[in-house]
Amino acid sequence: MIKSMTGFGRGEGKDNERQFIVEVKTVNHRYNDIVIRMPKRFTYLEDKLKNLVKDYIKRGRVEVYITVENIGDIDTKISVNTLVARQYIDCLRKIRDEFNVIDDITVSLVSKFSDVIKVEPKEEDEDAVWSCLQNAAAKALDLLVEMREAEGVKLAEDIHNRCEYISNIVEKIQNRSPQVVLEYKEKLKDRIHELLEDSVEVDENRLSMEIAVLADKCSITEEIVRLNSHVDQLKKTLKESHTVGRKLDFLIQEMNREINTIGSKANDLEITNYVVDLKSELEKIREQVQNIE
Repeated sequence: MIKSMTGFGRGEGKDNERQFIVEVKTVNHRYNDIVIRMPKRFTYLEDKLKNLVKDYIKRGRVEVYITVENIGDIDTKISVNTLVARQYIDCLRKIRDEFNVIDDITVSLVSKFSDVIKVEPKEEDEDAVWSCLQNAAAKALDLLVEMREAEGVKLAEDIHNRCEYISNIVEKIQNRSPQVVLEYKEKLKDRIHELLEDSVEVDENRLSMEIAVLADKCSITEEIVRLNSHVDQLKKTLKESHTVGRKLDFLIQEMNREINTIGSKANDLEITNYVVDLKSELEKIREQVQNIE
């Protein structure tokens, strides 16, 4: 089953200390590009989270947004640096004695100096934090993959229908191709009679040679066989379960090459119109494939 590269998932995980909320959004991208936005104090878990995302998503741009809410004890530790505070107080007293100013040294004054009061994050159990975050992320990724698979089913159905339409047009081209040579033969005969006014008998052998040369130049049998083969491969690829986006890209390029060759060799207005339809339909498939993982 193919997957779309577009999707969204949201998951929550909590323990006795905190609650994580993880939101994952994906869009189409040529490679696997992962961007994680999370609180700075949890950045040490970024590599683990990226590896988890890669287990679920093989291709596309992935944006992960993480928010956290503390539901347990306060997660910071506040302490006083008494050595620094003592130095500040000694300096203030020196200023007081040196310049004979009013002594207004207070606790609030000293506490405003830098590094007197230190606010530090409380030490956390990294394994417990990761377990909580992993739980939330896994839920979000499960929902994301579910959405991508549902969208993939729709894409596969649309592409398959367009492949059937292409096959029908190719069949019309195949049926029309032999008529091109026959019509050319009649037109060539009529043109010769018109120019010579029936004063000279047409050399059937020479005429047959000219027709044979044209038939060889205009033959699109090989291109039709290869194009039908590519269409069959594309439909089979839609049923594969692994990442197939790049393979589909390649098949579309090959199909486009065969269609262009048919258009240049056909030398017939009706076939040219069919080729225009083929290129239009193939472009619609190409646009859909750009969003397949």
